[in-house]
Amino acid sequence: MDFTTQAAPPDEDYRPSARERERERFRRSRRRRNTWIAALCTLFCLLALGAAAVASPGWERVHSLFLNGAEFRSTLPEILRGFWLNVQMFLIAEVLILGLGLLIALVRVTRAPGLQPLRLAATVYVDVFRGVPTLLLVFLIGFGLPALRLQGTPTQPWVLGVIALVLSYAAYVGEVLRAGLNSVHPAQRNAARALGLNERQTLRHVVLPQAVRNVLPPLLNDFIALQKDTALVAVLGPLEALRAAQIKADYDFNYTPYLGAALLFIAVTIPLTRFADRLQRRAAQRTWAEAGR
Repeated sequence: MDFTTQAAPPDEDYRPSARERERERFRRSRRRRNTWIAALCTLFCLLALGAAAVASPGWERVHSLFLNGAEFRSTLPEILRGFWLNVQMFLIAEVLILGLGLLIALVRVTRAPGLQPLRLAATVYVDVFRGVPTLLLVFLIGFGLPALRLQGTPTQPWVLGVIALVLSYAAYVGEVLRAGLNSVHPAQRNAARALGLNERQTLRHVVLPQAVRNVLPPLLNDFIALQKDTALVAVLGPLEALRAAQIKADYDFNYTPYLGAALLFIAVTIPLTRFADRLQRRAAQRTWAEAGR
């Protein structure tokens, strides 16, 4: 006899009662009211901040030095070309960070006695590179690695900057992925082995997909920070967005190009941030749904 519970089919003849319709109308009116109140309060705060800024004694100077429209239009094409280098560094570093971070996470969660030296090396790597500021690491790699004069050492500043970013962020991503691997219940692994999967198949088809799904929001947060930190490579000299804005600002004695570069970074990071927030809400809803079963 099958004791499985099945959901009852929806009743096509169901009609909400008058009381239920009244409650739904009240909820809709309450949502509309709350939306209008939130929008008006936000608009009032923005107008108040704008009025305070315009009324400040130094507004004219700030407007001419930071909000010059003609300067913004003339420098934006060059900053856009530099920002494309930021995007390229971000995409290359992201792939390398995921690979190196996953390797670090797998080494740290393994329990094989023969891999104890690798586990110790991975632990030291995470402790060291999470403790060194990213900007300092960019300096050390960007100027120290070419000074070794080793054969095959890259000399392009943007390549050296990508190496520094990968070394720094792989330590953070490795810990995030390790937490995801540890969050998968051991019963999942045992069930996969009972079905005949070997260790590699279990990791690939069962453990790793669940681990990545559990830590996808914090992973996105790390990559949002990575996109911003590509600007740190400017200290090595490549003509990316920040460096292009700095050159124009030093030449024209106007800081509006910095604002243009900031707007380009914001245009990329805000959609990624909203996407990460959406994933976090979906993960919370999924957790609540599973807890309610």
